[in-house]
Amino acid sequence: MHTITKALTVVIICLLTTLLMESAAHADKAAVRIEAPESAAPGSTITITLHISHAGNNFMHYTDWVYLKIDGTEVIRWSFSNFDRPESESFTRSYTHTINKSVELSAEADCNIHGSAGMNVKKVSVP
Repeated sequence: MHTITKALTVVIICLLTTLLMESAAHADKAAVRIEAPESAAPGSTITITLHISHAGNNFMHYTDWVYLKIDGTEVIRWSFSNFDRPESESFTRSYTHTINKSVELSAEADCNIHGSAGMNVKKVSVP
């Protein structure tokens, strides 16, 4: 019986390793693109849309967080888990902001296995 248990364990480990390597071949780092107006009138409300892309969205491999900063201060963070994953490999999140001065937006997304493709930055000017 002990030999069967060892053999079964080896088979399971081999299958899991194969599945992980196969998904890694199709995976990448989580990336984010910021969509926002180039300029806005003082006191207006703008919508900032983050477009997140990540090749991998399953129980073991997913985007685990996305954040948006305005002038270096984090204003919102979306956190995910293996039981509460994003709805797909490419998804969006939006945030509204009342703008009174020119601002710098920065956003980043992270894959729980491969990390982030880096921060994306965009400026919105107020004339």
